[in-house]
Amino acid sequence: MALEVGKKAPQFALPDEEGNQVKLSDFAGKRVVVFFYPKADTPG
Repeated sequence: MALEVGKKAPQFALPDEEGNQVKLSDFAGKRVVVFFYPKADTPG
């Protein structure tokens, strides 16, 4: 899925560094920076 600049991010949930589930919706109304990067040792 491609994300476009200025569009809302899709809802998702991921574990944090302690294994706790964190949802994008947990930050509703707040400014959030979401950074995506390729998996280690993969091209791109």
